[in-house]
Amino acid sequence: MTEHDQILVALRRITRAIDLQSKRLLKETGLTAPQLVVLRALEREGPLPPSRIADRVSLSPPTVTTIVERLARLGLVERRPRESDRRGVEISLTEAGLSAYRGAPELLQAGFLKRFRALEPWEQHMLLSSMERIADLMDAGDLDAAPILASGEYGQAPQS
Repeated sequence: MTEHDQILVALRRITRAIDLQSKRLLKETGLTAPQLVVLRALEREGPLPPSRIADRVSLSPPTVTTIVERLARLGLVERRPRESDRRGVEISLTEAGLSAYRGAPELLQAGFLKRFRALEPWEQHMLLSSMERIADLMDAGDLDAAPILASGEYGQAPQS
């Protein structure tokens, strides 16, 4: 097998791992990775306005709005007028949201992060440089992406 074939196989394995984890999360919790990341931000920081959630989870405000709408329909979060400014809203976890978050399996990126941090700094830098170069070679260097490993559209269930 050529080196470029080996790289493509490795990328496919990564894509497959992300897809399998996304399906596992959806099956076990009924939630997507981006939805769980929003719940995590609220669990860690308490009620937040949607724009602050977007900043915390590195997603666009419209994407966070879509995620929050779905979570609210599921009864996992609620919107409340901000106490300091009644024109704005804050999003907060409900008891059901807290329970759903705490009962969810670890996200794929959490395990990755633990192992990545254990690498020597030079190896971390080498991996980052290599991945950025591969993204450029695939004409994906300028695509907007959040540091969430999930398949499908943010806030929506992956298609089976």
